[in-house]
Amino acid sequence: MKRRTFLQALNLGIASATLYNGAGQAMTLTSLLDNKTQHKELSYHRIQEIKYSTVHMKYPRLVGKNARLDLHGYGPNVEICCITTDKGAMGWASLRGSRRDAEQIAKELLGKKVSEIFVADIGTLEARHIPFDMALHDLAGIILQKPVYELLGRKTPYLTDYYSGMIYFDDLEPSEKPAGIDRILEECRYDYEVGYRQFKLKIGRGHKWMPYKEGLQRDIDVTNAVAKAFPDCGILVDGNNGFSVDQFIQYLEGIPSVKLFWIEEPFHETVADYQKLRSYIKKTGRITLLADGEADPDPKLLQELFEKKLLDVHLTDIEGLGFTNWRKLMPELKKLGVQASPHAWGSLLKTYYTAHLTGGLGNTITIEGVTSTSEDVDLSGYKIQNGQLVPPSTAGFGMPLLKKI
Repeated sequence: MKRRTFLQALNLGIASATLYNGAGQAMTLTSLLDNKTQHKELSYHRIQEIKYSTVHMKYPRLVGKNARLDLHGYGPNVEICCITTDKGAMGWASLRGSRRDAEQIAKELLGKKVSEIFVADIGTLEARHIPFDMALHDLAGIILQKPVYELLGRKTPYLTDYYSGMIYFDDLEPSEKPAGIDRILEECRYDYEVGYRQFKLKIGRGHKWMPYKEGLQRDIDVTNAVAKAFPDCGILVDGNNGFSVDQFIQYLEGIPSVKLFWIEEPFHETVADYQKLRSYIKKTGRITLLADGEADPDPKLLQELFEKKLLDVHLTDIEGLGFTNWRKLMPELKKLGVQASPHAWGSLLKTYYTAHLTGGLGNTITIEGVTSTSEDVDLSGYKIQNGQLVPPSTAGFGMPLLKKI
């Protein structure tokens, strides 16, 4: 996670009073009693030990380049932390930030009651403890024997669309004998069999990897080919800031019959450029969503773009912002009429955390899928049904560790 993103996330929650003061809504007596019971259960447990390790997530294929970055490889080793209580409960999840920083902060948690650090209907109370945010949600779910989405208020989770986020510039690989567009279509067929009914296509080949005109034409040809081959699927495109606004309009002019579900980060966001793009979209009668906020997000600028109705979908990373901060942000997005789709690329764990955020709070237009297998984690609880991701009803995030820590 980039330092700028981490610091911005901290600024959203300098202290629990800043994060949550006045955020409560009218509650039923049942809700108040339930919160009191949950608080009592969490207070029985004290944090006894925090351990660190990694889990390996394996992609089904090599993931290639995007507009800015070279090969993405076969899957990451994800840093994790495991939090154990004196009563034997254990929760685990991705470690947010560096292990070195977390180890310094962990000293503040040892011996504390879980209820002093985490409240079920709020999340992690202190911004300093946010490196352990995901793991604390898992731990609370384990202690209370509830899935995380139920901690957020839903007995039955909200479900939403689920897209494959793994379709990169694999037509350009291997470099000595590029596979061409057929490789992209093969990958889409694979992902279709997995259960996806939305594909996000990386575009912007002419930014770095091909001559501009040749790269633009390849972007156009790939988009048209996938839309033709999979007429029952939604098409999303992601430029990774690889275009100018005028270049991106050229791309749109090359795919006049393709109905785009959304356009993601075509260029680095500015008010003027999004005004020009929005005007063009309206003039041409297209219906599509504009999504941004993943790469080095500027919260003030994003707020302005959403308030001016120049963006439709908020993309900040699920771990970059933090689960608790996403819980706070979601009601604010609803007030603005803005949908969410937290960035999850890199790790299927992030995808599954997003499924619980969505399951409890809704307001998520689609979820980014990062198809993976793992010998370290039992991922079998999550299902794809009718193109939607369904989280398990088991406690916490519902991903038992298979690896001994």
